Amino acid sequence: MMAMTVIRSINTAAEALPRLTRFSLQAPKLVEVEFADGRVFKLSAEFLRINSPAVDGKIRSIGGEKVISGRRHVGIMSAEPVGNYGVRLNFDDLHKTGIYSWDYFYHLGSNKFTLMRSYVKTLKKYGLSRDPRGKK
Repeated sequence: MMAMTVIRSINTAAEALPRLTRFSLQAPKLVEVEFADGRVFKLSAEFLRINSPAVDGKIRSIGGEKVISGRRHVGIMSAEPVGNYGVRLNFDDLHKTGIYSWDYFYHLGSNKFTLMRSYVKTLKKYGLSRDPRGKK
């Protein structure tokens, strides 16, 4: 009985996310998404790259934390639709395995400042930079 309540609440929460009404790739630096609740999120290429939903070989694991550094100037080359639920973004650092669902875009947009602040804090913690090596 308890498991069904948990499952029902998870399904209800997932269904509560607004529907995507517009996706716009403003290559190479920005994706803009708009949802049925009127919220519009402008998400930078760097922000999307560091929050890629894919496991990537260019991620450094430091103390158990996954850290991507040096992506300040990364660009998005293209976006390929994946079914009715998202897109695959192709970045100019050759990362192209992440599939971003519409729900994930909503999550990223809703939590953009907290996620970015946490990212910068993690970089500082390990002496890393948003800039590529050799550029500061």
